[in-house]
Amino acid sequence: MGRTISIFNQKGGVGKTTTVINLAAALGKLGKKILIVDADPQGNATSGLGIDKNSLELSLYDGLINGVDLKKIVRKTSAENVDIIPSNVELAGAEIELIEIENRELSLKKALTAIEDEYDIVFVDCPPSLGLLSLNGLSASHSVIVPIQCEYYALEGVSQLVDTISLVKKSLNPDLEIEGVVLSMFDGRTNLSIQVVEEVKEYFKGKVYTSIIPRNVRLAEAPSYGLSVIDYDPKSKGAEAYTELAEEFLYLSE
Repeated sequence: MGRTISIFNQKGGVGKTTTVINLAAALGKLGKKILIVDADPQGNATSGLGIDKNSLELSLYDGLINGVDLKKIVRKTSAENVDIIPSNVELAGAEIELIEIENRELSLKKALTAIEDEYDIVFVDCPPSLGLLSLNGLSASHSVIVPIQCEYYALEGVSQLVDTISLVKKSLNPDLEIEGVVLSMFDGRTNLSIQVVEEVKEYFKGKVYTSIIPRNVRLAEAPSYGLSVIDYDPKSKGAEAYTELAEEFLYLSE
């Protein structure tokens, strides 16, 4: 049976979608069958894997609001063994429309039952907010991966994030756990990055992946070509870091 994992941090700009795309692509290269659910109305995971988000016939919105079978919405991506349920700005309306639906926090979980067993891992790219779309992602997931950037305000809002996960665990999804914490945008030349790594390790004892994602130009360039960094420049530091993360992820989850 496949596992569903939310990639979540209510702060923007922490490398969330970058982690979704490149961890999925690295796992795909290692032979795992991956599905990404783009639950962020910005649709960056969709466009970052080569799909024109502005010309979608069907998207996650149709699955959540119109009851369309997710199997009809799935698209292949530019990454090997990686499929996606795409999204665009239309999904922003779902946040409001879901309010009218009974058991609204469980809409995604219900929709995924038809498809999740066809994949080894389902990654939900949650929006950077604590709204209904993120709650749906967390309610549908077995666990959460939290990306945190190695910058000054790294731990700001982290206690709120942990409280949110605890609240979902208590009221909607008793099995929800933190799978791991990914440190991104690391710059080994600065004392600040090194200090943040230590602080995050202290806060999330035993949960921080040893594979750390560096600041890397190739990582920033790849989405504009609709490719993961694994496909865009496999020899780059970014690609090597995400490949190491994928190997560590598999090792720890066995």
